[in-house]
Order: sequence, then structure tokens, then C-alpha cells
Amino acid sequence: MPESPFDPQQFRSRYIAAWNGCDTDLLAELITEDIVWRDPALPEPAEGVAAVQDFMRRSFATMPDLRFSDSDPPHLSVEGDQIAWGWTMHGTMSGPIDPPGFAASGARVQIDGVDLWRMRDGRIARYRAFYDLAELLRQLGILPPPGSPAERLSVALQRLKVRLRR
Repeated sequence: MPESPFDPQQFRSRYIAAWNGCDTDLLAELITEDIVWRDPALPEPAEGVAAVQDFMRRSFATMPDLRFSDSDPPHLSVEGDQIAWGWTMHGTMSGPIDPPGFAASGARVQIDGVDLWRMRDGRIARYRAFYDLAELLRQLGILPPPGSPAERLSVALQRLKVRLRR
């Protein structure tokens, strides 16, 4: 029996289900063993299924209600072996971010982003997320709001650090 053709819409639905259910087993079915996963929240790419599953678990430890949905308006495009998917992420910071150890703030977040997936044999082999990490950190209460006294203090501390290095 011939294999059914790859359906990007169905794949995206399974991907959303994996993330929204913190289903690390389903996620493993959607990525290659040698996956390279780049996300602005990671200090370096996650490589391999176990590392990506660990990232998912840590994300849910920080935001147990983490959910993804299609962007508004929805976007899913396919060009050869590449897929671009627009998404919106919602969640509440109910747990710490470890590392580095930021305390749970109870802050609600909503961020829009785009994933770029390079596919191989119907699975994601290379993953890259694009979103405004600074805005996410502001919503979480980790970075101060623009123009605030806390931001001015951060600028002063950064300038002092630069001066001390010279």
C-alpha cells in the first residue's frame, strides 16, 4: 500500500497537540533523532530528541498552562522541505525558570512568533523559533518596562560595567 502524502496541516495539528499536552512522546514522533532545535530561550541549540523533550518539560515546569495556537491571521507555508508556521503562545509563569533561577512571578504572557521547520522524511530535522524574547522577558517581569526607573538603573549598571572593564 503506498504511503499517504505528507499533510502539513495535519502535522501542525499534531505538533500543537504535543505542545499543548506536554506530550514528549508525541513530540519525539515529530522530530528526527538528530534534531537541532534553536530557540531564543535556549543558550545553545538543543540537539537530539532527549534534549528537546527536556526543553519541553522545563517549559511546562515554568508555565504549566502553556498553550500554542495559530497566529491571527493563521499562517502555514510550505516551500520544498521547509515549513513556516505562525503561532501565538499563552501561559502563566507559575514556576521558576531554572536555570538561572528566576522566581515564579504569576505573570501572564502572550507572544506571537514563527517557527521554521526543515523537514526530513515527514519529521522536523532542523527547528528555529523567531519571537521577541525581550518582550517575553518584560511580560514575565524579568526585564523592566521601557522608560521605567528600573530600565534606567539597568542602563546605568551596564555603563558602569563597561567603564570598569576599560
